[in-house]
Amino acid sequence: MYIWQKSDWPHFRYDSKTLGPLLKQVRLLQGKLTGHAEHLNHQGALETQINTLVQEAIQTSAIEGETLNVSSVRSSAARRLGLDNSGIEPGSEGTDQLVAMLADAVAQVDTPLTQQTLFDWQASLFPTRPLFMPKEAIIGGLREDQPDHPMVVASRRGSREIIHFEAPSSDLLPYEVNAFLNWFNHESQDIDGLLRAALAHLWLITLHPFSDGNGRVTRAVADRALAQDEHNSVRFYSMSAAIMRHRSSYYDALESTQKGSLEVTAWLQWFLKVLAEAVQRSIAQFQRTLDKARFWQVFQDVGLNDRQCKVINRLFDAAPDEFEHGINAGKYKSIASTSKATATRDLAALVELGCLVQLPGGGRSTRYDLNLDLAGVK
Repeated sequence: MYIWQKSDWPHFRYDSKTLGPLLKQVRLLQGKLTGHAEHLNHQGALETQINTLVQEAIQTSAIEGETLNVSSVRSSAARRLGLDNSGIEPGSEGTDQLVAMLADAVAQVDTPLTQQTLFDWQASLFPTRPLFMPKEAIIGGLREDQPDHPMVVASRRGSREIIHFEAPSSDLLPYEVNAFLNWFNHESQDIDGLLRAALAHLWLITLHPFSDGNGRVTRAVADRALAQDEHNSVRFYSMSAAIMRHRSSYYDALESTQKGSLEVTAWLQWFLKVLAEAVQRSIAQFQRTLDKARFWQVFQDVGLNDRQCKVINRLFDAAPDEFEHGINAGKYKSIASTSKATATRDLAALVELGCLVQLPGGGRSTRYDLNLDLAGVK
């Protein structure tokens, strides 16, 4: 029996005392993130929003096994937020509509969520009908199950199909979706905003109201709930990127919850932990942005060549764990598209100038990292 078949559905229960420390942790991180954001100038804030929107589009698609063209997504995001996207390839219709949907999800925080909004978001995921989509699948409306073919979440292990979850039948959806929307727009206003986002995520993905696109629409709804909680349509972290890093446990957490009782503390804990990670990584990226600005204030006039500037900017702009152990001559050669001898000379000059520091070790394995302790640099 699934949770939607329980007699007390959808009356979720949870242990507030258990969740208290996690809620406090996330609130503290949110405050810290807001503090970092206030140090950004207008251009920096827009660029950060673009990066967040790009990450959200790429990762919410990746969770579903779909790989997007990063340049196309970035072009769509730049155009959506009004930044110059010249010099990069134009966005596709698909990335334009996906980005527009994700931006709309958090832009209208005071607008009630409606059934038509959900329909429009789902339709935006399929601007042209995919070849793999069954002819009976509905775009822009609630799914309609075929006789003896319920909506299931399944995987294959060899020749055996494994059913992870069976959704409510389509004849129940008009009532169930309306009940969800009434809760989201009205009845949930007294619930802690972070828990409300987690519950909305669980509730809507359990209904699985569409023929396809349920995960992406659900994560957009959860993002709206988070934006409403923060009273801010400007997003500086990507929840989908954090979920993607824990994709396996995401599906495990959903499956165990959907097969359990209406006591959903474990799901809420999972959601809050991943949310905390998303905000923490954004804080680290903000710090990186501030470090980069300070770095170039110090070194803008020391005469670095184009190769050196390219590599340094790459180190600053990389994902938090991409260069966790620094960079060696081989990696420098690859990024700068130069020879090993030139890479070695460039690195030595960067150390001499104080731009980089040599990490412990030596020989062929010598590695270098950015010098962020600039107090003594002249």
